[in-house]
Amino acid sequence: MVKIGEDRSERLDVIPAQYQVVVTVRPKYACPKGHTGVVQAKAPAHLLENSWPTEALLAQITVAKFCDFSPLNRQSVAMARNGAPIDPAVLSDWMGRTYAGQTLPCTRTKH
Repeated sequence: MVKIGEDRSERLDVIPAQYQVVVTVRPKYACPKGHTGVVQAKAPAHLLENSWPTEALLAQITVAKFCDFSPLNRQSVAMARNGAPIDPAVLSDWMGRTYAGQTLPCTRTKH
């Protein structure tokens, strides 16, 4: 048999939101003779210091809220359905801290 052509069809599929925990491991080192003490690399910077969400999660929540008009309580229900139960009050706190810490300096104008 000799190939003379082919038929091709395309279908649109969806991969549901997948939430994952990103673990950062920073080993500690010490001089075996005790001369230099303990040494460890600095922790990576985060958009919200001492907080759990990654920048990608904060961006997704922000876009869903302001572009897709999805209130935080609905987002919380959808996140719980996909294995990440986060209270709407926590989402609200993240949004407030993200706005206050990052976008507020950009919106100030000089008079």
